[in-house]
Amino acid sequence: MTTALFFIREIPIYGDLILSPMAGFSDKPFRAICRELGSAMSYTEFVSADGLAHNNRKSWQYFTYDEAERPIAFQLFDHEVDRLVTQCQRVVDRLHPDTIDINMGCSVNNVAQRGAGAGLLRTPDKIAELFRRLSTTLPVPVTGKIRLGWDDQSRNYLEVAHILEDNGASAIAVHGRTKMQAYKGEADWHPIAEIKASVKIPVIGNGDVKRVADIERIKALTGCDAVMIGRAAIGNPWIFQRKDFADVTFEERSALIRRHLAAMLDYYGPRLGIVLFRKHVVKYIKGVPYATDVRLALLTCTTADEFIDLFNQWEERYERGEYHGTAEDAALFPEFDSCDTEPAA
Repeated sequence: MTTALFFIREIPIYGDLILSPMAGFSDKPFRAICRELGSAMSYTEFVSADGLAHNNRKSWQYFTYDEAERPIAFQLFDHEVDRLVTQCQRVVDRLHPDTIDINMGCSVNNVAQRGAGAGLLRTPDKIAELFRRLSTTLPVPVTGKIRLGWDDQSRNYLEVAHILEDNGASAIAVHGRTKMQAYKGEADWHPIAEIKASVKIPVIGNGDVKRVADIERIKALTGCDAVMIGRAAIGNPWIFQRKDFADVTFEERSALIRRHLAAMLDYYGPRLGIVLFRKHVVKYIKGVPYATDVRLALLTCTTADEFIDLFNQWEERYERGEYHGTAEDAALFPEFDSCDTEPAA
């Protein structure tokens, strides 16, 4: 695509699908795969400003990225405005991301109950101060990811959206659930449409986009500039090519599993790489013939050699079965339900 679909301030965005920032999943290897398959920009996992302030090595490692990922957004969270502003300035000065994104959507209690993540939605004045300071001090655009509110009795998404725009935010991503819903129930897309109609900055819709048809439905309903996809991309990053799980050939799936594993081993090392990859592979093979026979073994293997041996056995059994999946075999591939580890935002 040669024409930008929208701009985050001066930054052109050339696609309408974006991998959502997800704790434990949106790491450098997975982001690279999703970008290759069509995700229009990268968002890091959310990172604690407190961890950065204490120079926690793991906190800084979350911001490792490749130049090919640009435009890339660093996502941070905290409940203290001063610390968050200071650490945003530090990461911009040291690592030069294209945008800074503030997490106001994490529903996990040990984040939200302390006033960070979705907890910020309960303090609109603090959001105003934070974005006013960030937008006037940082050289890069500042964006925010929000939910609809803390609960159904305090759905203040329009108030927050106007506060963000009025205080310099360059884009808003909206998850169509409240904090109290977490990932339960259905996402409500109508508030995303209300926000889009009420602000002039780009709006990115998020929540319950599980298949290709959902992409067009949320865009038609909300008019959003782009669609952010999280859990449904785990095991099916081809959704960024607008391909559903059942439309991916066995050969495509097998090749990407091997490549993703190699990237994880290279990035994390042999021990941690295999452990972290296991939660991906169970999604890659979910619903594929003979997967149940190897699922437990793949989840408990501890070395790359063991994993490859098990995976080779599965491939051979699949090929002996002479099964040839097509899009018409969608019944074999159950609807994506939930992750092994719930993403934070």
